[in-house]
Amino acid sequence: MSSRTDSPSSNMMHSCRLRFAALLVSLLVPCSTEGITRNEEFDSVFPEDGRPLKLDQALLTFHNKLTEPVRVFYTSDYCYRCVKQQLVTVKPNNNNASAIISTKFALTLQVEPQTRNSTLCRWSRTYKEGGHYSVWMQTPSASADPICSVSVDKSPNNAYLPLLVAALLLAVIGLLSVVVPYIYRRRCTSKFIKVICCQDPLHSVDNEAAHDGSEAKPSRLLSLDAFRGFALTVMVFVNYGGGGYWFFQHAPWNGLTVADLVMPWFVFIIGTSVVLAFSSMQRRGVGRLQLLRKITWRTVVLLIIGFCFLNYSPRDGPLSWSWLRIPGVLQRLGFTYFVLSLLQTFWGQKQIPERAPQWRSAVQDVLLFWPQWLIIVLLETLWLSVTFLLPVPGCPAGYLGAGGIGDDGLYPNCTGGAAGFIDRWVFGDNMYRYPTCKEMYLTVLPFDPEGILGTINSIVMGFLGMQAGKIIVFYKRKNVHILSRFLVWAVILGISAAILSKCTRDGGFIPVNKNLWSLSYVTAMGCLSFLLLGAMFFIVDVKGWWRGQPFLYPGTNSIFVYVGHSLLGFYFPFSWEMRFQHSHWELLLQNLWGTGLWVLIAFLLYRKKFFLKI
Repeated sequence: MSSRTDSPSSNMMHSCRLRFAALLVSLLVPCSTEGITRNEEFDSVFPEDGRPLKLDQALLTFHNKLTEPVRVFYTSDYCYRCVKQQLVTVKPNNNNASAIISTKFALTLQVEPQTRNSTLCRWSRTYKEGGHYSVWMQTPSASADPICSVSVDKSPNNAYLPLLVAALLLAVIGLLSVVVPYIYRRRCTSKFIKVICCQDPLHSVDNEAAHDGSEAKPSRLLSLDAFRGFALTVMVFVNYGGGGYWFFQHAPWNGLTVADLVMPWFVFIIGTSVVLAFSSMQRRGVGRLQLLRKITWRTVVLLIIGFCFLNYSPRDGPLSWSWLRIPGVLQRLGFTYFVLSLLQTFWGQKQIPERAPQWRSAVQDVLLFWPQWLIIVLLETLWLSVTFLLPVPGCPAGYLGAGGIGDDGLYPNCTGGAAGFIDRWVFGDNMYRYPTCKEMYLTVLPFDPEGILGTINSIVMGFLGMQAGKIIVFYKRKNVHILSRFLVWAVILGISAAILSKCTRDGGFIPVNKNLWSLSYVTAMGCLSFLLLGAMFFIVDVKGWWRGQPFLYPGTNSIFVYVGHSLLGFYFPFSWEMRFQHSHWELLLQNLWGTGLWVLIAFLLYRKKFFLKI
């Protein structure tokens, strides 16, 4: 999911948001830089009137006491094998120059004489937000080599204090949301205190059926709704800005941040929900033709919403095609849902055998669906073949890098390798133009994280979720079997991810990369998904220690919350024009406030039993 700060605004997007805002109101009664600002931009960013630095910025002043001019170069330690970039030039004999630097990642600085190719000094350091630093370049004695020393002129801000305070407050609120309902339920079952309790509509039981001895209606799997709601809440928060913290934004290329976890969780949940929903419809005798009509309708609606409402703005007016983005988040989710539903419709409606050999009973949730597995293996073989064997002009076979200044600057126009090449050939300019690698790797080509090739692995991720659903169906009321199989799958996928990535960010066979939806990314996210769903299943559905609040509420109205937060995020009361842009305090408050409002809206809709479904 791309943060809203990455996309441009326009009249078309504005009008779409206003139209949908009116719809929502009727149902219910609104960038930090990755690189370094050079010296000629210094006055506009840090003027002499003493206004503070922006988020994730520090001030470096270089004092040259040498007799020759020097140049200062930098590279980000997060940027894989990147070509060094010039920061400032400092004149000799007690002159100085200043620059604004990013504090997100560690920087390696290198000082070289302007007139010859050599290195005077080189060091790596993580600078702190809001700090003022001085670098002194001097020669201790006439015969000594030049040295560089760093001093702190102004102490940096404690950038993580707002996050710590918010985490403590949320922990208290979360504890109360668990303890208070638990105490209330205990009062309802007490022998000494008779209290009339309102039962959860998702756990309602047909009293007449229970009275005459027939089986009660099956309850909804609350852990799945809680998982979905948790993922959606995190998504809303990171899309609103994540308080301005870099780890709540997408990784520049390889690696993982909090924002990179959300979408695969959703895809995993789609797969699990498909199995549970289709199994329920199978028991009710819903025919295959009726299933196909329902699948097609939901897919078309998701594609229309993603393409028409949640699209990035065109460049040349409301009716322009020039920058209209064809791929997108809902487009990928819709297509993934379509493929997974077809798999379940044609090859997934199997009767659970009552008697089977012991060895087969242990793996029947896999063997019975061998046609599905065959299709998934073929799809993954296709992804591997195209990714590593497709010839891409000017690029090495199997290139997985960001291009730009990465990889020693050898492949500047190879962003995304085969995945980027295919998308640019099919979509042209109608794709995402602000990839996460653009600022750090200085790339110039568009790259879409929801492109064609990555959708194959999105289907594989959803199929892992289908496997979780099959486990729940096959081993119903056998909680130990369910949890143990979740753990086995998590271990298998975790080991696979470790082997593929070699437990490194950039040096593996297939690095973990959300932009590419690499195989190691899918296995790593599959591992986390099985663990998280298993933990929630144990706590919510097995032990009943927690009922999923407050994540249960957005989890039961996910389409409404996702579309609503995307269209209304720029409007009051979800956001406002900030007055204190030099600190995380107001931005974090605004993002938490906007996220909390959507949880509250979902709660009110839940109480009114309004659930937007397609």
